[in-house]
Amino acid sequence: MKKFALMLAGLGVAMTALPAAAQPSVNQRQAQIERRIDQGIRSGALSRREAVNLRAEFRQIAQLEQRYRRSNGLSVQERRDLDRRFDALAYKVRVDKRDRNNRPGYRR
Repeated sequence: MKKFALMLAGLGVAMTALPAAAQPSVNQRQAQIERRIDQGIRSGALSRREAVNLRAEFRQIAQLEQRYRRSNGLSVQERRDLDRRFDALAYKVRVDKRDRNNRPGYRR
């Protein structure tokens, strides 16, 4: 019974650590979004204006991250804030890539 209780406790600890380990780091998210913007430019899915706007927002988030890191590293709240901002930017990239602006067959 004691072994079972220890195994159960160990499993509980492992399960609580799993979601944190499964999340990509801030740097990985930045690289992923930057690759998606670059790919959208190369394929023509993003117009010049869309790419400029997305890159400007990307730079603002990167600067905010640097400010957060300079002040004693990233806190949990700061990490959540960056994740929320990256989620919103990733959504904008996805929408802008699929909106067919400036491509044949697109009508307003």
